[in-house]
Amino acid sequence: MMGQDQKPAIGRKFLVIGAGMAGLGAAQHLVQAGARVTVIEARNRIGGRTWTSHLWPDLPVDLGASWVHGVTGNPLTAIANTIGAVRTPTRYSRSATYDESGRRIEFLAEVKKAKALIRVARRRANSLGHDISLQQAIETAPEWSALAPQDRRSIRLAINTRIEHEYSGDWSCLSAWNFDDGTDFPGGDVVFNRGYGALVDQMAQGLDIRLGAVVRTIAPAGDGVVVTTEAGQHIADRVIVTLPLGVLKSGRVRFAKPLAKLRQQAIDGLEMGLLNKCWLRFDRVFWPADVDWIDYLAPEQGLWGDWLNGLPSTGQPLLVGFNAAAMADRIETLDDRATTASAMEALRRMFGTAIPDPLASQITRWRQDPFALGSYSFNAVGTSAKSRRDLFGPDWAGRLHFAGEATSHDHPSTVHGALMTGRAAAATLLLT
Repeated sequence: MMGQDQKPAIGRKFLVIGAGMAGLGAAQHLVQAGARVTVIEARNRIGGRTWTSHLWPDLPVDLGASWVHGVTGNPLTAIANTIGAVRTPTRYSRSATYDESGRRIEFLAEVKKAKALIRVARRRANSLGHDISLQQAIETAPEWSALAPQDRRSIRLAINTRIEHEYSGDWSCLSAWNFDDGTDFPGGDVVFNRGYGALVDQMAQGLDIRLGAVVRTIAPAGDGVVVTTEAGQHIADRVIVTLPLGVLKSGRVRFAKPLAKLRQQAIDGLEMGLLNKCWLRFDRVFWPADVDWIDYLAPEQGLWGDWLNGLPSTGQPLLVGFNAAAMADRIETLDDRATTASAMEALRRMFGTAIPDPLASQITRWRQDPFALGSYSFNAVGTSAKSRRDLFGPDWAGRLHFAGEATSHDHPSTVHGALMTGRAAAATLLLT
C-alpha cells in the first residue's frame, strides 16, 4: 500500500546500478510499489561481493560475504527463514591457536589483553585534537612499550584477527577514534551451509536485470538521468547508485555533474579494505574437528592468521584461510599455486608435515576485481559514521541516490547494511 506522502510510482522509470544486495533490495522495494525498474550490472552474474561459487558442484562456497552478523532482528534472517536456508553458528570462543612450532597456545586471554590495551590507547587518542591511526595510538601507549616482545606478538595477532580481519583495514590506516563506529544486531553470527547465493536468488526474483552492462558515465538529462554503458544508454527519472566504494574512488565511472561537496569528501576520505580467502578442500580432517576458528601465530606477522573450519557447516573436510589489509594486498600478487603453497606451509607448521595436500582450492583477489577494487569499506583516519551519512542519500536535486554498505552509518561493511540502505534509498525516491 502506498504511504500517505508517497508519490505514485506507476509510469515512473527507475534505474538501479549494481545487482549486489543493496541494488536488489532497492529494486525489489521499488517493484513492490509499482515502479518500472531496470537493474544494470557490470558483471555476468548477480550478487556483487556476495558470491557463492559452484565450481565444486557438490560443495558451494562463499567467495565473498559469508556471515549474517547478528541474527536477531536482522533483515537477512527474515529472508533466510522464508526460503528455509540452513545456517550454522560460529563463535570465537570455539577456537584453537597454534604457534609456528605447532604448539597449541592460550590465546583468548591475549584477545582480552588486546581489547584492554585498545581501550586505554583510544582514551588517550580521544583527548587529542585530531584523529590518529589505531597503530599510532597503540604503539605510543606506555602499556605497549612495557610489553615483552612475545607478548606484543600475541597482542598483534589479536589485533590482526579481531580488528583488521573484521574491518578489512590495516591498523596503520584505521581511525583510532572511529574504526568500530556502528551498531551490531544481537544473537550471534551464522554462516549458510549452502552459501549466500540462495538469498541473492530470492531477492532477484521477478526483477529486470541486465548483466554485462559496464557503466561509463552518469549525467543529468532534462528532469532525469542518462546512464551510458559500454553497450548503450539508459534513461530514467531516478537512479540509485550502489557502486562499491572502490569503484567510486577509482573514477572509472564518470559523473558528468559534480557530486555534492560532502559526498565527494566522504568518497575521498573513506577507504576500501581487503579481506581475501583461500578455500582448501581435503580428503580427511587433520585439525581439531570441534572448533570453529584456528588462529596462527606466524613467524611473519599477519600471515594466514585466521582459519575457519568448514566441517561443521558443510560436513566436508574444508578449511578457509584469511589474509587481510596489507598482508592481503601482498598475497594477492601471488598466483594460485604460490598462494596454496603459502597456505599449506602455515598448516604444516601447525599440524605437521604429514598432512595431505589439498584436493582443490579456490582463491579470491578482490583488489584486482575491476568491479569491486577491494572487499569492503572501513573508517580511515579522519572519517566516521558521519562520512557514511554524507555518502548516503540524494544528489542532483533528488534525481540520484547513493546506497551500499559504504553508505551505512549504523551497519557499515555488512550485507544487511547494504540491504537496508538499498531499501531506504528506494523509499526516499518514491517520495520525490
